[in-house]
Amino acid sequence: MKIFCLGCAGKISRESVLDLLGSEKVTRVTIADHNEENAKEVVSWLNDKRVDYVKADVFQTDKTSNLIKGYDLAMDGTPISINHESTKCIAKAGVHGVNLNGTGPEFAFHDDFAKAGKSYVPGFGMTPGITNVMTRYAHDRLDTINTIRISHGAFRPFAFSPAITETTRIEYEPGLESRIVYENNEFKQVEPFARPLDVTLPDPFGTHTQYIIPHAETQTIPKSFKDKGIQLVEVRGTWPPANMQLLRALYDWGFLKNETVDVKGVKVGVMDAIASYLLQSQQGTKTKLYGYALHVEVTGIKNDSPACYTLTNHHPASDGSVPDWAGLRAYTRSVGIPMSIAAQLILDGQSADTGVIAPELAFDPELVFSELEKRQISVNVRIS
Repeated sequence: MKIFCLGCAGKISRESVLDLLGSEKVTRVTIADHNEENAKEVVSWLNDKRVDYVKADVFQTDKTSNLIKGYDLAMDGTPISINHESTKCIAKAGVHGVNLNGTGPEFAFHDDFAKAGKSYVPGFGMTPGITNVMTRYAHDRLDTINTIRISHGAFRPFAFSPAITETTRIEYEPGLESRIVYENNEFKQVEPFARPLDVTLPDPFGTHTQYIIPHAETQTIPKSFKDKGIQLVEVRGTWPPANMQLLRALYDWGFLKNETVDVKGVKVGVMDAIASYLLQSQQGTKTKLYGYALHVEVTGIKNDSPACYTLTNHHPASDGSVPDWAGLRAYTRSVGIPMSIAAQLILDGQSADTGVIAPELAFDPELVFSELEKRQISVNVRIS
């Protein structure tokens, strides 16, 4: 198997590549990134003769698609903001694909992948991704569904990379059209910090007040599971308490609008300036507890009785007791590993269909959970 890895010079997607290399079926992995210095550092870190590097720019569609041709699958770890451009390159190359953070633009290329007989799964990290699979697990066991509440805690610094800083800002951007809930058969846009709910995450992450965030699960799950009569889909998230405190202040003061200000004759976006500071400061690049916590609650009817499925996850602690999971890697491994699992399942012929497939429809949940377990990530199910 030959895999082309777009944008995988980052701290998260390199973990996807590392996991790929654990398979003897993988014969070649190409790190394709516009940042040559970072990419070559990743190649050196991986230290595997199957890995090489090529410079790639997803805005150069023809050139990049030609680079991808001849590979079996493209794994896309580029930022959310360029999902359309990166998917366009993969579709034109006519290969299988998966990305880390699909948000919708990928579905425009469904027919291209279907005609090529290829599968493309958008958004297969922890969330979206594993949360979708958890929801599917409950869906398959309920006769009807009333509510789906998806929550996560991403315990990582505010700004350990430019892409993560961008994600943090975008999710609470005022007036964002994609910040929606699905309620009573319609999508409703909500403002930042809407619908607060206290959610108890798996140990050691504790209970946190969470708010609605813009996430792909809300867009795809109502359509995928419409046969079960869903009345409500909500997706919430949280970061470490200090991050949330800062975000609330930035929102209240209007900074998240990123309006341009004059600083000694230089025009600069106020959030661009704050993001640059955070990327260069200890406060922005360090936190006390690292990891990724999921909490999915699905209510409905099973055998004529009310039922609630609650699914959570667990991974090794970030305290150094398990070296490969120490510090930030407890977070980056959690997010990166699922994309590698999806890539390998597609190449093993385990995807449900061709074309662009929502994560909740792509694979057998128990198969995904089994693959996670092999990598020290467990999924726990409670039924009440």
